[in-house]
Formats: sequence, structure tokens, C-alpha cells
Amino acid sequence: MGTAFSFLISPTQASTAPQSKPGLGDLPESCVASVLVYLDPPEICKLSMMNRAFRGASSADFIWESKLPANYDSLIQRVFQEDDSSGQSNNFPENLCKRDIYSRLSRPNCFDGGTKRVWLDKRSGKVCLSICSSGLTITGIDDRRYWSRIPTEESRFGSIAYLQQIWWFEVDGEVEFPFPAGSYSLFFRLQLGRTNKRFGRRVTNTEHVHGWDIKPVRFQVSTSDGQQSTTQCYLNEPGKWIYYHMGDFVVANPHRPTKVKFSMTQIDCTHTKGGLCVDSVFVYPSEFRERLKLF
Repeated sequence: MGTAFSFLISPTQASTAPQSKPGLGDLPESCVASVLVYLDPPEICKLSMMNRAFRGASSADFIWESKLPANYDSLIQRVFQEDDSSGQSNNFPENLCKRDIYSRLSRPNCFDGGTKRVWLDKRSGKVCLSICSSGLTITGIDDRRYWSRIPTEESRFGSIAYLQQIWWFEVDGEVEFPFPAGSYSLFFRLQLGRTNKRFGRRVTNTEHVHGWDIKPVRFQVSTSDGQQSTTQCYLNEPGKWIYYHMGDFVVANPHRPTKVKFSMTQIDCTHTKGGLCVDSVFVYPSEFRERLKLF
């Protein structure tokens, strides 16, 4: 029927018919990408759902190249080009676009036999790293009179080391990693008291907590390029996981792996100490320090 009556519309009327207005979907992908490069990754992902132009622009390699650490190739080689605990190679997938590389590195990726995890902060692209208690050297850990391994949902690694009582307390660790240039802070995640669940509620047993208010623990940090720091603090606030700040270090050369050694000691043998849960060690960009106080 529309064809039958089309002759009633004059050429002048046809030319003045209302035209659809241009929208965001009509923008060239190159223009959209030039704007997206200034946004954070979560914002880019949200805008990619607006329409086809934004979805296509959000995949541009130059956008995600700017979000990745400058030495991300070294990071991939350190984490993925090694054999895992089963003897199989943990190779990184080939031919990934930069967006998919960023996505893969933003997940917690295990290395060094599963004792360490590294990931990119999804918003900033900064490198974060954690080391579980089984990846630390703990004095007396094999003697069940002093220490025990406890499975728990409160640890990212699924278990913690629990100290019942000891005279000589010492925990050491190290990590060698191609950290991107910047300033980093180290933290011990500790809790006084052992936590259990009763009738679905979190209950902390502080029966064995003692000795930490008599003398402070000492934290020491040193790096392969000569940086050193020492701090002391008393452990307090039972029943709460706390991030105790050990010290800071600065990476100036991201193309050379930085070896970081750290320790926590309380070796005054005039008294015993106990009731401490050791979860893990975190290496975070120093600007995230305030964020950890919220936990």
C-alpha cells in the first residue's frame, strides 16, 4: 500500500521529511578511543556497554597499553614462564590483545609453587603482591608444641600459622620480583587470638594471647640495592586482623628484579609469647597504605 500512495508525496515534501539526529553511536571509534584513554579501566568497561562504537573503541590496544605497567613483559615472564608444583609449565596465552592481558593480570596469579600471588589493582594498574605463611621461614614451625597450621576462610590462601607459645619468635621471608618503578610498602597481616565459628557467628579465643605487651616486635626490611628500614611496635587489639606496616622501599630501575628481604622478631627470652595468627605478607604501592586501615 505504501508503494501505491508514494506518488502523492511531492519531491519537495520528501526532502523536508524529518531526519534522525546524530547520536553517540555515530562517533568514529578513533574519537571515542581518544577520550577513553583518559579514564580508569572500570569506567572504560562500563562505557563499552553503551553501543557498538564504544564497544569497538574500548578494545583499542593503545588504551590498555597505557594502563599496563611499563615492564609488564617482565612481569609475565616472572609469573608465568615457570613450572608449577606439578611440573607443568604455566605458560601465558599467546596473541592476547592488550585488554585481555590487563584482564588476565588483574586476577590473583600464583607463582613460586603457589606460595605467592600477584595481581594488578583494577583501577590503577599498580602491582600488588602477597606471600602466604607457608612461604615464610618460621622458627619452630615443624614442632606442634609451638605452631600449627589451621585451615580458615579468613585467609586468601586458605590457611594460617597459629602460635600457641614460644620463647624465640622469628619469621623471615624474601621475594625477588620485577616491580615497576615506584614506592612500595610491606605489611604483615596478623591477628591476636584464634577465630572459630559458633552457630554461624565469629568467635575469637584469646586464651593463649600473652607476651606481646611486654616487649615490641621488630620489623626489618632490606633490598638488593641497599635500602634498609627498621620499625618496632606492640601487637594489640585481639580478635581483629591488622596490617602491621614493616617499612617501605623504592624501585627506580623496573628492568632489573628487586630482591626484598623482611623479618618480624621478638627474641627477648625473658618471657614467652603466644596466641598469634600469621596469615601473610603484602607488598602494596605506598599510596594504598590508607586503604589497608579500613580492614
